[in-house]
Amino acid sequence: MHIRDRSDAQNPEFVERIKSCEAVMMTGGNQLRLSTIFGGTEILAVLHQRLQEEDFIIAGTSAGAMAMSNTMIYQGSSAGALIKGEVKITTGLAFIKDVIIDSHFDKRGRFGRLAQAVASNPSCIGIGLGEDTGVLIKNNNHLEAIGSGLVIIVDGHGIRHSNIADLTEGSPISIENLVVHVMTKGNAYELKERRFLIEEKIQLLIFFIR
Repeated sequence: MHIRDRSDAQNPEFVERIKSCEAVMMTGGNQLRLSTIFGGTEILAVLHQRLQEEDFIIAGTSAGAMAMSNTMIYQGSSAGALIKGEVKITTGLAFIKDVIIDSHFDKRGRFGRLAQAVASNPSCIGIGLGEDTGVLIKNNNHLEAIGSGLVIIVDGHGIRHSNIADLTEGSPISIENLVVHVMTKGNAYELKERRFLIEEKIQLLIFFIR
């Protein structure tokens, strides 16, 4: 569907297609554009309802992936990412809460900006997606890595010190006890429990479920 502005997002034909489709895929580009176009529209309301009440899939790539969360990075250079004020955050499409997603993570050197975003929002788990890599998230909790690259998890729940609240704009940030996990295909992570699962443990859990 060629949705370029908010008037397109109100098109009754598009709304009906969203009500009847089996999955939705959001492409890349500009995550702030996605949030400003879809925010408050009937399409977004229908997507939220179907995700909560049905077996429904919502996917995104690049900017489309970054827009999935409630807290969303919309701007920030890699070079100045650990300088206060260099990373800009707003509200995303909120399909999943308490996470912050960043894409092209390793290729574009985006660890610093995800670290600042998590330090500013320590209740959120940071998810950094490498190239040719993704995550499958079920029930807003169980996250499994897929693809050929790396998924980086940044957990700020245990931060003991952060000076970000006391700094003036343009000052460097210090953070103590920011926890980082590196995931590859087959690894999993439980967001609510903040627990890393290796492949063997995933298979064991599947065995008992069966």
